[in-house]
Amino acid sequence: QVQLVESGGGLVQAGGSLRLSCVVSGATYSINAIGWYRQAPGKQRELVAIIKSGGNTEYADSVKGRFTTSRDNAKNTVYLQMNTLKPEDTAVYYCNAEATNPLGLIENSIWGQGTQVTVSS
Repeated sequence: QVQLVESGGGLVQAGGSLRLSCVVSGATYSINAIGWYRQAPGKQRELVAIIKSGGNTEYADSVKGRFTTSRDNAKNTVYLQMNTLKPEDTAVYYCNAEATNPLGLIENSIWGQGTQVTVSS
């Protein structure tokens, strides 16, 4: 019953910043981690960042030092702060939930609808 909704995308110039939000609803207690992915036209979907239930984070080398993911448990929201944006960051960004279902099995195919980020040169 976990549902995800992304927002915050837009058009920015290179060097600018955006903050994406992923609002989580449903059985939030079952979530083990939230991952941020992106997919550019003609390219494979790639993992950008992960925030685990304990608060630990991991980042792809391409965004390390520029992107930060965080959470606000009171608002059931996970954020992706994107700084020093580059044209190659242009993509549709998705959040993904890994959760434990009522049977005790891991489910990792819970996706939001995506939000477009476009970075102009």
